[in-house]
Amino acid sequence: MTIVSNNPTWWPIIDESRFSSYFSVAAFAVVTYDWALTLGQEVELVWGQRWSLMTIIYLGVRYLGILDAALAMLDNVPTILLPDTVSFIVYSVWNWTSVVVFAMLKVIIIIRLHAMYQRSRKTLIFLVVTLLAVSIPDGVATIMTTMYTSMEELILSSTYQCSTDYGEDVLLLFSIAWILSAVWEVLAMCLAVWIAVKHFRELRRHSSGRIIGDCFTVLMKTHVLYFASFVVVSCLELIANFAPTAAPYSLKFQIFNGLLQVFEVVQMFVLGPRLILSVREYHAKLVADRDAMTGMTSIAFEEHVHISTGSSI
Repeated sequence: MTIVSNNPTWWPIIDESRFSSYFSVAAFAVVTYDWALTLGQEVELVWGQRWSLMTIIYLGVRYLGILDAALAMLDNVPTILLPDTVSFIVYSVWNWTSVVVFAMLKVIIIIRLHAMYQRSRKTLIFLVVTLLAVSIPDGVATIMTTMYTSMEELILSSTYQCSTDYGEDVLLLFSIAWILSAVWEVLAMCLAVWIAVKHFRELRRHSSGRIIGDCFTVLMKTHVLYFASFVVVSCLELIANFAPTAAPYSLKFQIFNGLLQVFEVVQMFVLGPRLILSVREYHAKLVADRDAMTGMTSIAFEEHVHISTGSSI
């Protein structure tokens, strides 16, 4: 059903939708700019290397992220006409894209922790089991959203919007899934910090572990940055969900929601791919330094042989 109205009582909703769309466009611009900024690294470190599971995950997070931001922008810009059926399809694809990317990001964290724990099978099993426990409620909530969410097309003063109606059970499931996901992220960060502190203490006793120490430093820097962004997004979501209700169409409320939208995109689709790029960049630098050292040793050896031969003559 389509509602058409030019009633001035809708103007606050129109203004809120238009203001929110600015942040959707900004979020898409951030993701696209970061992709262009790292395209050279991507070609060298991803497309130019042997394909692996991490390659597939990187490409999934990167390009599903661009798709996710584009769909959010398409759904939020009030000057774009989307019938309720098309809007529902866009919303469903956007929702499932977010779920898949969240799962991929957690797989990246698991692989990094598995490497940091020296490929411990017990650690891998523990992380996979907990990830499944976290992902099941999220998947169930997304399925219920796809099945029971209804949308209504609104044409208000020549702007186009869709009103979304969720069931109470869906919102409850999403809250449970969000809490479990936050607990899993905190658990993963604690495991990373614990093993890093343990390794750095051991490296102080042995001077030959510089390369391992540098690798752990790279892993921890990117992991801490990713976790810090997760904390910021989680705090903003907590404030939005549990703080005293503000006027829904006030400027402060709109800015807050817009910033939350941008930070979510940065956490998932900017810092997420960099979890892989940073490690591959470090490995490529390590290989280049090793090849340079080998070349210098070879040149020195050849010069030594030449000098020794000349003196004997």
